[in-house]
Amino acid sequence: MLTRPPRIGYGTWNRPGQAAYDGTLAALNCGYRHLDCAEGYENEEFVGRAIADSGVAREDLWVTTKVAPESFGPGQIRPHVEASLDKLGVGPVDLLLLHYPSINDEYDITDYMAQFAAVFDAGLCRHIGVSNFTKPYLTKARELLGDRQLLTNQVELHVYLHNTPIVDACRAAGITMTAYSPLARGEVLNDPVLTRIGQAHGASASQVALAWLLSEGYIVIPSAGSPTRIAENLAAEKLALSTAERADIAALDRNMRLVDGPWCPVWDAA
Repeated sequence: MLTRPPRIGYGTWNRPGQAAYDGTLAALNCGYRHLDCAEGYENEEFVGRAIADSGVAREDLWVTTKVAPESFGPGQIRPHVEASLDKLGVGPVDLLLLHYPSINDEYDITDYMAQFAAVFDAGLCRHIGVSNFTKPYLTKARELLGDRQLLTNQVELHVYLHNTPIVDACRAAGITMTAYSPLARGEVLNDPVLTRIGQAHGASASQVALAWLLSEGYIVIPSAGSPTRIAENLAAEKLALSTAERADIAALDRNMRLVDGPWCPVWDAA
């Protein structure tokens, strides 16, 4: 079994039904060995079918899924995790995340963290982590989990949003960052700085954006539909940026947050 997630994963967000199957199968066929899934994406069954049809051995594959915050009610987390495992068909997942803190604190964090710990202790997942947890929630989660280690905090991270407060807090705690929306939902595609750097390497702006995140030590989980774009994203791991190029890209930060709905916590300002 893999002991750490591969640095580039295939994100299955916004891939309903057959699109999730086709995208996952294309990703596995071109070399991805890390899949990022979620209960809330409502496509785990299609991802599971693609895994089964790919022929990739279970021990060569890292599968992450997430529990939706609507599933945090008393006694609810384990049955929802079991439902995800049934759909994915891979046995215990490599990494289980809480997708968000409870929306508007509807459910008590002490209770849902105890449920989360119980699922981990029961062996339904090999590692645990969180997603979209701000500094206060992260501190409380670590306190409640005791000696159970959080592997990652999956948050919005891209060249236009460096999300420094939570990145610094996680680094200090030894928690790896996973970047979702790493291409800023397509905003990077025509960026002149990324395009210029890409031309020097025979690479696309998207590949440069991903390579910069990788150079920062982040895991990235881009989503794409076409097999060509899926393969292009994976190839970003081979792109080495110079110190000057990394500095030019770092200067693109403008705190451009794309995910900020009523289901979100109050994001860290500092």
